[in-house]
Amino acid sequence: MSRPLTFRMMDTHAGGDVSRIVLGGIDALPGATVRDQMHYLRDDADGLRKLLLFEPYGVPEMSVDLMVPATDPEAAAGYIIMEVMGYPIYSGSNTICTATAVLEAGIVPKQEGVQRFTLEAPAGRVNIEARVENGVVEAITCEGLPSYIDTYRATIHVPGLGEVTYSVAYSGGFYALVDATELGFHLNRDEERELAECAHKIVEAIQAERGFSHYTLGDVGPLPFLHFMGPVEQVADDFYRSRSATYVHPGVICRSTTGTGTSARLALMRHEGTITPGDRLETISLRETGFIGTFTGTREDGPHTVVENTITGKAYVLGHTEVVVNCDDPLVECGGLHHILSARQG
Repeated sequence: MSRPLTFRMMDTHAGGDVSRIVLGGIDALPGATVRDQMHYLRDDADGLRKLLLFEPYGVPEMSVDLMVPATDPEAAAGYIIMEVMGYPIYSGSNTICTATAVLEAGIVPKQEGVQRFTLEAPAGRVNIEARVENGVVEAITCEGLPSYIDTYRATIHVPGLGEVTYSVAYSGGFYALVDATELGFHLNRDEERELAECAHKIVEAIQAERGFSHYTLGDVGPLPFLHFMGPVEQVADDFYRSRSATYVHPGVICRSTTGTGTSARLALMRHEGTITPGDRLETISLRETGFIGTFTGTREDGPHTVVENTITGKAYVLGHTEVVVNCDDPLVECGGLHHILSARQG
């Protein structure tokens, strides 16, 4: 029998999306930057992602964030994001959860009031603002990635649906943006399965027809996300609200509206001229949870006008766990784990 492998984890959620924060027990990863370390995990050690997102340890609707030492001297810690679709370079909900875990674990000492610190994602430096009241992390505001519209109101024939109109934004990943009302949805929880099936068909059709290239990152793979947009309600002069749902290919409707989905929506609203800097959009999920995106400004970057933004939400700690990995278990595949879990064992 082989000796079990162990590591430490904190489970959290933001808006209903569970992020599993791996705090310790993983060997140091090679790479000069957090992005390089992400590439190593993706290419040579994908076993950690598979272990925690699939049976018997997890489900594909979860995410994993591996804490690593920052390589940016301004950052308190680094983190690598893992999801069912792979390794996104940024995620708003995962950043909200990771920032909360950094405070709860004491990596950054928790202070009453508003405190600021920096994390390093694979996308680079992320500025964090935390609001702490009576020792509780009540809100995290993080920078969204500069977002822009790649494609505006294109049409595609989708088998089983007919002609579908969509736009594409980049906000940390490429998002297809579709009008939920045009597709017959009200964005209620009982539509979750139908939304996933509909989004799967649209994403498959777009992937088959075309690819997308970021103007600085180049080819970032097939389009992985779709965001269903409900009608926009103006709540105040500078505050809007909209029901929303984000799909991750293949097959997952997120519990939250997602930070990058909210950033993508801000980019589209700016493109259509319906918001100005300082305006806020609250996206409301199928589970009635929300994130608030703030449009902070624009700048010209290469061929695009990019939207600068922040995302605000709250994360909750669900539990602290020592994960035991028994490689004799027939349901556990350890092939992609031994070389990142072995050095600290025994």
